[in-house]
Amino acid sequence: MSTPLEALAEVCGDTRPGTAEDAVQGVVPAQVAAPASVAEAGEVMRVAAEHRLAVVPRGAGTRLHWGVPPDRCDLLVDTRRLNRIVEHAAGDLVVKVEAGVSMDRLAEVLRASGQRLALDAPLTGATVGGTLATAAAGPLRLRYGPPRDLVIGVTMIRADGVIAKAGGKVVKNVAGYDLAKLLTGSYGTLGLIVEAAFRLHPVPEAQAYVTVEVADAGRASEAVRAVQHSMLVPSAIELDSPPDGPITVAVLVEGVADGVTARADEAARLLGSGARIGGTAPGWWGRHPGGETLIELTAESADLPRVLKALAGRRVRGSAGAGVWQVGLPAGTPPDEAGGTLDCARALGHAVVRTAPDPVREQLDVWGPVQALGLMRRVKDQFDPDHRLSPGRYAGGI
Repeated sequence: MSTPLEALAEVCGDTRPGTAEDAVQGVVPAQVAAPASVAEAGEVMRVAAEHRLAVVPRGAGTRLHWGVPPDRCDLLVDTRRLNRIVEHAAGDLVVKVEAGVSMDRLAEVLRASGQRLALDAPLTGATVGGTLATAAAGPLRLRYGPPRDLVIGVTMIRADGVIAKAGGKVVKNVAGYDLAKLLTGSYGTLGLIVEAAFRLHPVPEAQAYVTVEVADAGRASEAVRAVQHSMLVPSAIELDSPPDGPITVAVLVEGVADGVTARADEAARLLGSGARIGGTAPGWWGRHPGGETLIELTAESADLPRVLKALAGRRVRGSAGAGVWQVGLPAGTPPDEAGGTLDCARALGHAVVRTAPDPVREQLDVWGPVQALGLMRRVKDQFDPDHRLSPGRYAGGI
């Protein structure tokens, strides 16, 4: 009987032993396969099932350090050769792409037709598959929603190697749409995402960023609330609160040029004294705060004063309008201090540790309490009965 590496090499031309550079949070895969087509990826997954290999997907690796290490990794499936834009139905405002296409390249292709995927994932080089698998989103989530609101169809490969499709390539076709949502944010624990279809939006004719620096959390909350309760319909309301120094609130308005000018003026009036209007985003816009430990908190937007007060002295940044904030802790933060910050965040809403150095992560409950954990485990059992897909990477050891 052939070895797993020999069997994989028979169905995938780009197969090799894993190295330390392929490690997933310190876990070195025994083999790495990079299929060049959906059919080839299906064969790779079939062989993995026959040899009972634990499989972890990888795109560009920009978020491979998120979550927790896998219990084991016999096979790393590199999706970067799955890099075709399958179809761009510009008239229907829909695009279908393979999972290894980078978000940057997709944006460039769509821009040529005056369209965009309104999903500004903050990490350069991230792939479509990785963005879906981690449910990553940026400032535009306020107006357009997170990835699960923009994906309308998905092609996945099940744990047994069978290729399965759900949804469609037109917005009106919603059959199986829940499967696309289910895979979004699953961290590769339910199947290998190989293709996805998204609904698109026109590129706005004009944009304006309106920013203001304020002295305290109360003033920041007033500025955010004033814009939220207005008729401006902003595309994003972001906030950057450094450990010391003023808090910055920034608002993005988009649309036709004349309308944007008027709306930007109104946003400046609402933000108050010192507000500035510009054509480019602040340097921190859409970027995670620095530091080795990243905590993401989801709470009510109205809780902004409580969030900033409870997390005073830490760098807090994120979508104030949507109620999603990231907290960055510097290198060398002790585990007990990181744990205290996490407890503060969880007292405000749902908080997870996206990434942390090993000594810190090992002392923290990365995912925290999950109300639907029992249901999630049943879904895992149905999709991956042998628990071979990214084992242990997700909440509750899923």
